[in-house]
Amino acid sequence: MTEQAMPGAIDPNSVRKLVRVEAPQEVAWRVFTEQMGTWWPLAVYKIGKANAVDAVIEPRVGGRWYERGDDGSTCDWGRVLSWEPPLRLVLSWDISADFQYDPDLKTEIEVRFIAEGKNATRVELEHRRLDRYGPRRDEMRTIFDTTGDWGRLLASFAARAAEGSSS
Repeated sequence: MTEQAMPGAIDPNSVRKLVRVEAPQEVAWRVFTEQMGTWWPLAVYKIGKANAVDAVIEPRVGGRWYERGDDGSTCDWGRVLSWEPPLRLVLSWDISADFQYDPDLKTEIEVRFIAEGKNATRVELEHRRLDRYGPRRDEMRTIFDTTGDWGRLLASFAARAAEGSSS
């Protein structure tokens, strides 16, 4: 598994990452969309008041993307904008620069799952429309690119998907 920035011109309004997953496309899709709570570091990356115990993507356009707390509460992160298993997923990321849910923010995360043979998948992630953060765009771009890092999250996902493929 190797994580890297996607090639191409630097766009100040987006962050692009890619990772090679040692798992078939369908397994990569399933681990990303159905088992997010197994690889997302919920103790660190959560916005609700309760201890987060799961991250859920409802499998349909218009579905919610949210965290579930240990007290049964939920805290929205965004919505499903495109659901094309096992090829492509687009989610809104509606979490403000203050890490609070803002249904009007609507930055977007597109994830593509590209088969590279029978047992490997290239996963490309683009978090775009960062201009919606206004004057805090550069701060948030740095968080998504290097300090909060979609790359580290993708590496955690890839490791979990590889485990799921071998079991």
